[in-house]
Formats: sequence, C-alpha cells, structure tokens
Amino acid sequence: MAELREVQITEEKPLLPGQAPEVAKTHSVETPYGSVTFTVYGTPKPKRPAILTYHDVGLNYKSCFQPLFQFADMQEIIQNFVRVHVDAPGMEEGAPVFPLGYQYPSLDQLADMIPCILQYLNFSAIIGIGVGAGAYVLSRYALTHPDTVEGLVLINIDPNAKGWMDWAAHKLTGLTSSISEMILGHLFSQEELSGNSELIQKYRNIIAHAPNLDNIELYWNSYNNRRDLNFVRGGDNTLKCPVMLVVGDQAPHEDAVVECNSKLDPTQTSFLKMADSGGQPQLTQPGKLTEAFKYFLQGMGYMASSCMTRLSRSRTASLTSAASIDGNRSRSRTLSQSSESGTLSSGPPGHTMEVSC
Repeated sequence: MAELREVQITEEKPLLPGQAPEVAKTHSVETPYGSVTFTVYGTPKPKRPAILTYHDVGLNYKSCFQPLFQFADMQEIIQNFVRVHVDAPGMEEGAPVFPLGYQYPSLDQLADMIPCILQYLNFSAIIGIGVGAGAYVLSRYALTHPDTVEGLVLINIDPNAKGWMDWAAHKLTGLTSSISEMILGHLFSQEELSGNSELIQKYRNIIAHAPNLDNIELYWNSYNNRRDLNFVRGGDNTLKCPVMLVVGDQAPHEDAVVECNSKLDPTQTSFLKMADSGGQPQLTQPGKLTEAFKYFLQGMGYMASSCMTRLSRSRTASLTSAASIDGNRSRSRTLSQSSESGTLSSGPPGHTMEVSC
C-alpha cells in the first residue's frame, strides 16, 4: 500500500465568525481494488474513534456532508473527534474519467478498501456515517470488521439486493430517463423533484454537468448490483454496534429503512424518521440530525457534558433513553418524539421507537 499524494487545503471560509479555518489533509492510497481518496480534518483524540463518512451515488463528500458538518451546532462534535471523509473511487473533485472498460469495484470491494485507509492513518476504531450507497458500504464493513466499529449512523440504507421487479422497473426507467435523472430519483422524493426547489436545481445541475458523470454511472451500477446484506435479528449476521437509522418522511427509501430496522437488534438500534426532510435529511435538516447525533454519541459514553439545545428546548420534543451496560459504555438507546411532552424521560431497555422530528 503506497500513498499516491498528500496535499494540504484550507476551507475558503471559516465555519463560524471569528473561528480559524479548518485545515484538511487529502490523501490517496492504493488498495487491492484501486486507489481511494479521503480527506482528514482535525487530529486524533486519545481513546476516541474517528468519525468516518461515506457518501451516496451522484455526490462526493463535500456535496453530501458539507451542510451537516458546517452547521453551527455540529462544531462542538467535530472539536472532539477527528473525522475522515472518504470519496468513492472516481468521485473526488478533479477525478479523471476512468477508461472505457474499467471494472469499477463492487460495494463489497469498496468496503474492503476501508481497512487500508485505517491502516494508513493508524486508526483503530471508527464511528461511521453513511448515506444510501455509503450506508451500505459501511454496513458491509461493520459485518466483516465488527471490532473496529463503535457505532453507525445509516441514512437511507437499503440492505436488500434488487429483485426481479426492481430490475424490470430500473430497465424501463432507463429507457426514458437519463442517468442524472435516475440518480436524482434515488436521492430525492418525487414531491421534492416536482417542487423543483433551489436545492433540487442545485443538485440537478451538479449531477447533470459533472465532468466525471461516466464515473458516477459506474458507482450507480455497482449500487444496483449490490448483494443482500441478509441481516437476521437475533442471528450472527447482524450489526454488533449501536446503530442509528435515519430516513426522511416520504423519502424514496423509507420502506427499506423500516424493513432494515425490523431486522436489527432492537436493544442496539435507534430509528429516526425526520419530518420535513425529504430524501436527504443531512442537507435539509442538519440541525435536527446534529442534535440526534449528539444524543447518539452520549448514549455511547461520549460528550456526556454536551449542551443539548434544539430538541431539548422544543416543547414538542422528548427523548426516551434506555441503557444496557457493556463494560463502561451504554449500548442501547431509544429516540422518540412526542407532540405532548417537552421533558426527558427514561423508558424500558431493549425498545426501539420511530422518531418524527
């Protein structure tokens, strides 16, 4: 494994008024399945895992996660964790187009690249945040390397392989729609696309005019050829770490996330269904997602003194938190919101509830 390049870049604007710009280091390393590029912000913290993100199809780490990690309330979190943003091969800014006939890695192989990243950085553990295809990649990695994953935030995950009906629908759609429109339908709800908001126009333009659109199509094809993760509640093939499943209301993947929730250990899993967030809650509701992520980290034993603001101030919010102790760390959390209570309460362990923010 050899480093291909290392450059130092600085954010164009400070994240907060008066705050010094973050310095990022971008690296590329060789893996058995080709080169992978990732960007590191911050410095490792003793006895704390790295936050590692993996983006969805049609996006890169910036277009997928920048609104979330530049949100004001997120700054308390990123000051306490080093973070690693992985770009799928060929998705990084300025990536050259792969030659005709290039065999793009499968999602399983993308997951197998992650150990090379952690080995290069000398990191032993991560908390993963993945969206769509990225959520699948991180789940696959967690299944094969459970000892290195302390927690997962999975947005819009679909753990199932495409069935025959899905394939037929996909082929028919491909006859009448461009690749960029198909990917937009994967990222956003039909209501959002019909509304054609400024956000939709922005991402339609990003994808349709991407200089690496051929690469994006290869990633899209790998996603559509994914294998079933075969989660089994109570079986050996399951995620062993705390998991927060996130989906927006009316999102394209709502049913898949609900099904995934039914297959995971309820004592380890929190299900967050976010209202008014559409298909990409990390873009449209970064404040609510940040607050939920803080609770998730607290449930894992981190940031115990963190100041909760947005949800705890709201009269429509409530948090049910239950703990089952694994060593010195809580491994069970339940998030819930009610329209009648603004207090924090405790509930029975081993119970996962749907959350509407």
